[in-house]
Amino acid sequence: MKTKFSGILTLLLAFVVQLTFAQGKTISGTVSDQSGMPLPGVNIIVKNTTNGTQTDFDGNYSITANVGDILVFSYVGLKTLERTVGTSNTINVTMEEDASVLEEVVVVGYSTFRKSEVTGSTVKLGSEKLTDVVVAPSVDQALQGKVAGLTVSSNSGTPGSTSQIRIRGISSITAGNEPLYVIDGVPMSNGNINTSGATSFFSNLAAFDSNNIESITVLKDASATAQYGARGSNGVILITTKSGKQGKTKFTFSSSYGVQNDAVDGPEPLTAAHRLELASEAYFNDGFFATKADAEAYLLGTSTYSSWDAAGRPEGNWKEVIKNKDAVVENYSLSASGGNENSSFYTQLGYTSQEGTVIGSSFERINGAINFSTNLTDNLKLTSNNQAAYTYQDAFLERSAYFEGARSAPFFLSPLYQPYNDDGTFNEFGGSLPNPLYITKYNINDNRLARIVSDSQLSWDLGNGLSLSSKFNVNYQVYNSRSYSNRNYGYGAATSGDAGQYTRNTVDYTFQNQLNYSFDLGENHSFDAMLLQEYSSNRRYFLGAYGENFADDGLFNLDSTGNPISINSNYTDFYLGAYLGTLHYSGFDGKYVLDLSYRYEGNSRFHPDERWGSFWSVGGAWNLHKENFISDVNWINNLKFRASYGVTGNANIGLNQYQSLFSYGVDYNGQGAQVVNTFGNNKLTWEKSNTLDLGIDFGLLDGSISGSVSYFNRKSSDLLLNVPLSLTTGFSSQVQNIGELTNKGFEVELNVDVVRSENFNLSIGGNIGTVDNEVTKLPLDPNGIERTITTTITRIETGHSVRAWYMPTWAGVNPTTGLEEYYINGVDGATTTDFNQAEAAWQGDNAVPTLTAGLNLHVDYKGFYLDANGYYAGGHKIYEGWHRYTNQTNAYPIFAFQGLQSLLDRWQQPGDIARNGKFTSAFTPWQRHSKYLYDGEFMRLRSLTIGYDFKDKLESIGLTNAQVYLRGNNLLTWVKDDNLKYDPEVDLGGQTGLETPPIKSISFGLTLNF
Repeated sequence: MKTKFSGILTLLLAFVVQLTFAQGKTISGTVSDQSGMPLPGVNIIVKNTTNGTQTDFDGNYSITANVGDILVFSYVGLKTLERTVGTSNTINVTMEEDASVLEEVVVVGYSTFRKSEVTGSTVKLGSEKLTDVVVAPSVDQALQGKVAGLTVSSNSGTPGSTSQIRIRGISSITAGNEPLYVIDGVPMSNGNINTSGATSFFSNLAAFDSNNIESITVLKDASATAQYGARGSNGVILITTKSGKQGKTKFTFSSSYGVQNDAVDGPEPLTAAHRLELASEAYFNDGFFATKADAEAYLLGTSTYSSWDAAGRPEGNWKEVIKNKDAVVENYSLSASGGNENSSFYTQLGYTSQEGTVIGSSFERINGAINFSTNLTDNLKLTSNNQAAYTYQDAFLERSAYFEGARSAPFFLSPLYQPYNDDGTFNEFGGSLPNPLYITKYNINDNRLARIVSDSQLSWDLGNGLSLSSKFNVNYQVYNSRSYSNRNYGYGAATSGDAGQYTRNTVDYTFQNQLNYSFDLGENHSFDAMLLQEYSSNRRYFLGAYGENFADDGLFNLDSTGNPISINSNYTDFYLGAYLGTLHYSGFDGKYVLDLSYRYEGNSRFHPDERWGSFWSVGGAWNLHKENFISDVNWINNLKFRASYGVTGNANIGLNQYQSLFSYGVDYNGQGAQVVNTFGNNKLTWEKSNTLDLGIDFGLLDGSISGSVSYFNRKSSDLLLNVPLSLTTGFSSQVQNIGELTNKGFEVELNVDVVRSENFNLSIGGNIGTVDNEVTKLPLDPNGIERTITTTITRIETGHSVRAWYMPTWAGVNPTTGLEEYYINGVDGATTTDFNQAEAAWQGDNAVPTLTAGLNLHVDYKGFYLDANGYYAGGHKIYEGWHRYTNQTNAYPIFAFQGLQSLLDRWQQPGDIARNGKFTSAFTPWQRHSKYLYDGEFMRLRSLTIGYDFKDKLESIGLTNAQVYLRGNNLLTWVKDDNLKYDPEVDLGGQTGLETPPIKSISFGLTLNF
């Protein structure tokens, strides 16, 4: 009986226990840190379920769970804890700091390491540093002034335009100097996608919304860039998009609205009264009239001036009428993210609209993102990042002297012509310079781009430190441009209207298979090894057509043209394959770090015998602060010495240059024909760059002072150059691997937390970078003489920087004769008034800044905050590109086109000291010389933000956080050279043009988290 009773009792107890475990109950408690302060926002989730919650602002939580369930507590920067639910309804938790998690993680090539274990020169910018520049849709503009050694220059201020970026100078003469862009681990193409060489630049990076970017990391040395082989020699820009995190779904809504204008007002054109004065003076100087008064009387008797005089001498101010004052820019973004222990997601929808500061230009973007990851099994994970965008740019003629372009009007249209008639209609004056107001309204120049980027990865944890992943990426672009010139007025009148339409579809496929193995040898030696296989293909399809003669207004499409003129199509493709191996070693608690990488890469741009090349790097770091002899120095928190050396490559040349090709697009007496087109070179292969990088990273006084100092020396060899050939070959040149150049310099980054406290914080930081560029080898002619590459204003020659300024030297204006003089030998001494007798000479510097710097300031006090960023560039010169027509004392500025008011400082009588010589009515030829070469040094207040962070003050209405701010971009610009009237931020070709200058803006923004 006793045994039978004991068995029954055991069964009853088991049933009660099972029943107890099956019943859910409410568990509550408080989560605090090691100091006892409550922690808001801690994620609590029931393990292996989707049941989760977060602590409130007092660290309190409440969750339903069963006895025996495991609660998982997680918080960024703190160790994850697990607690088992027992009989108690209260579980209080104290969370500890996790040093390994707190340390910043940096993406380096195809791997991710803690910052202390990075051996190369890298700079990481978080999302908070990428959204303070709203003046340009393209995210690369946000990098200006924030990375030492990185130069950002805008090609145009037109919305959606491209930017030019150089990292540590110029590494190639003709094979491209743009860095490689890598988005979520996959290399991407970048640059101007516009098919026209006349209308506005159009950037495919403008399709990416900065609201979706988690961070941007700039890789500058070979230790990191060598992993990308032939694409990494110009540096690498890694873009990481946002992903979801465990916990309940969080929503973020952000918006901004602002107005924009040109950052620099630019040169002032002559008035009509000025033109009359200078034209009269020119006729007098040339001896056509006895006095200036007689010359003026003659001009007033001509039809142009007489009608202007009779109308009361009105001024046609073309500079003002083509402005779109206070152009509107607005941004809206709504995102949601969340997840549980097994899955996470991030999704976003955004809209951007931006008007140009010149009439007839605008930009619009609609974009979305869906990123998610999920654990298919305990050791198999699927991650997929997907972004799509539709972008539209209302472009216009701005990339040369197109007289129909609105931006050209102030420099070419006379103020004697009025924009409007008395009845308010457009003034349709004749001649080769049409009214741009009419053209803007009735002509069309549209650019459209639809872009989809999809990146999916399957990761398999094989156990024991071994993992395998496969990634597939598709970058699909559909670009369409449409142009239309009306049949009534302007260029299109001669053809009774004309139209063109061009479509280009581009698809990039990238496949990556990666094997990782992490293992330890004892307690003091850890290794991370990686093998990667990569294959990429790029395919581009192009179709375009052009036609003329429209029968009526309102017809724009090609099928309505009465005279189809041309149709063309083509297909291009290229391929890349690579095998990569890396080894990362960290020894003795991270004191010593070693990185090795080797990449074997093939590129279809080269002959099969020369297609494959080797690229490698070695890097080391010594974390000195972890040594016993310095670990007790309390004011040193971080002190790391690093060094790297490696070989990268460059293959950025045209397709099929190694092949001898025929061209078939020839009409020979009505029959199809072929002609020899390319003189191939079977030995063509990569440019190579050997880079040495030395650096010190430091953190002092509990991290309140941090920064780095770096030195780099990059030697580029086997440059891909067009070498002149004997004309007996039938070709003028051939692409060959010959030539060398070097870039070397120093970089300093420094950040100081001046004040740290609960209610008030003040920090200041900055960076500075130098670069010294020099050509060290060029090809020789058959006589053994160096083949220099010389233009009218630049020269490439050993011992000088790439495209250094080279031209005759202006000696000033002779105060007795009023004639401009030039140094005969190009340097000093004897002068001449005959420009053709003046020798060209080196003018020092080139167009790329040799010194760049950035400065940032942050202040916050009880929710109020101020952020400011400045940018400086110097050590370079800028050339005035259109001075013959606008800024020389000849007939062009006062009779044919439109001069600048700087011409008023001119010689009029003996003894005058003036910048410009006496005026002449002759149409003198181009005279390019140092008078129009200006010091390019400038400084700009890049951004200034004043805002308020509500933090937890709006919790009662369901908002976890909210911010409001007022932001200004490019508010102030200082230019050293008083004679440089144009905006100093020109493209890296170094010449001022007729493109829209950079813009300044003032905007109001709001961010809500709930």
